This record gives sequence, structure tokens and C-alpha cells, in this order.
Amino acid sequence: MNIALVGSTGYIASFLLKRFMKEASVSQILKIDQNETADVFLDLCHADKFDYTKLNNIDFVVFTAAVSGPDKCAADFDVCWKINVEGTISFIHKALDKGCRVLFFSSDAVFGNIPGHIYTEESETKATTPYGRMKKAVEDEFRGNPYFKAIRLSYVISANDRFIKYCLCCVQKNERVDVFHPFYRNCIGVSDVVDVVMWFVEHFDEYKPDVLNVAGKEFVSRVRIVDELNRILDKELEYTVSTPKSDFFENRPKMTQMKSDFLQKYRILEDISFTEKFQKEIKEINI
Repeated sequence: MNIALVGSTGYIASFLLKRFMKEASVSQILKIDQNETADVFLDLCHADKFDYTKLNNIDFVVFTAAVSGPDKCAADFDVCWKINVEGTISFIHKALDKGCRVLFFSSDAVFGNIPGHIYTEESETKATTPYGRMKKAVEDEFRGNPYFKAIRLSYVISANDRFIKYCLCCVQKNERVDVFHPFYRNCIGVSDVVDVVMWFVEHFDEYKPDVLNVAGKEFVSRVRIVDELNRILDKELEYTVSTPKSDFFENRPKMTQMKSDFLQKYRILEDISFTEKFQKEIKEINI
């Protein structure tokens, strides 16, 4: 299997690269990004200038590249739309024309904000935030194409995610953590995301729906995350629960509850608790 990883210098991409390099079934990894460490340069603002002959021998494209900050997407909407929608759609069309199968990283932000609703793969997407509208636009463009699948990520936990790193920094400095509440997601571990990608590498054509919701079964707050972190730290993390200013929620819902009807049906992920997932991801930290 020859794989192209678009956005190869990104946060989740770094975990994917480590896994791909261990897999005997992966013969080639083509790193595509606008960073000098990539094998091939890509500027999604000018996707038409990419050398698409580089995809001639590629079987599978994992598309992780995006401007993912919700506030950035709102503040610089036109630029981010050009990258996250226009450039992305252009690249994926060319990859599909080359016969590649494409796995696109989407988000639970595509659903919008219906109070009390639990979103499944079949739920209507009514994105209201700029970032959510961008991901929805890409999903909609390729809906029904059997060579395109989208995985919608909830909040992804790892020892290197921004909130965990902030908490650990506070521990080291003997500072109190400021925990925003309410803020809930069906958190998933980064190792689960990697497992999902590898499942698609090996079973892409077996999965019939257009999208897969990659979400944990438990609805988790940031307060819960801090409490779970305290279960495994030698030194207690002290925190204060606060309500963020209203503008914090302009570009992200307070609560997005997403579940999957297919993760267990297709036996893609093991059905374990959030505590087990969290401990699996955080076990390597050193304080």
C-alpha cells in the first residue's frame, strides 16, 4: 500500500507517521505539506500548482491538512475558506481522478448546535460556525463518491494535546488550572484515531456509509479530564472551574454530543471506557 499523507507535519499526522512506518503493509509514505520536512510541497491556496504526477503510484490519501482553529477560521474567513474548502476540494478531485481512495479528516463541528441532540452518522449537518461550514462543504462535495470517506473527529485526547499540556505546565509551575465549564465532547484518544485510519487503509471498500463519527461513548467535560489526570499524577493538580466569556462560544458550541452507529458494528474500535482510553494516552507523561 502506497500512502500519501497531506498535512504531514500536523499534530495527528505525527502519530500516523509513526504507525505507518511500523506497518509491513505500507510500502511507501509520501509526505505532503508546505513544510520543508515534507517530501512534496503543497500550498492549498494554490492547489492548482501542485505536481499531481506525484500521486500516480499512490493508493490511499489521508487528508489531514486544514486551518483548524475555530477562532482563526472566523477571523480570517476568506483565507481559511480558500485553504479548507477551495484548495482542499481541488486537491481531492485530482486525487480521485488518479484513482486514489481518499480519507478526509472532518469534525463534529459539521452538525451545528441543536440543544440536547445526539448526532449520529445519519444526522443532518447544519453547521453554524465558520470552521464547521468549511468541513461540511467538503463532505457535501464528495457525498456518494465510493472512493471518498470522511471521519468526523470529536475532541482528540493525547499527552501532547493543548489542554493536557497546559495542565501539566501548571503542575510544574505550581499554578492553578483554569477549567472552562460547561464544555463537553465525546472525547477520543489519538491512538484510536490512528487505529481508525489503519482500519480504513485495510478495509476501505468494506465500509459503505460516506462518513464515520469517531467519538467516545461518554460525554466528557474538561472538569472530568482534569479529574482523570489527577488520578494518575503523583502531584495533585489544583484547579478552578470558571465560565468562559460569551465570545468563547461564538465559534464552538458548549456541548456537541456525537455517537457512532458503526464503530462497533464494523469492529473498528474496542469498546472501552473513557478512563481506560485516557490512561492509555497519558501513561507516558513524566512530571
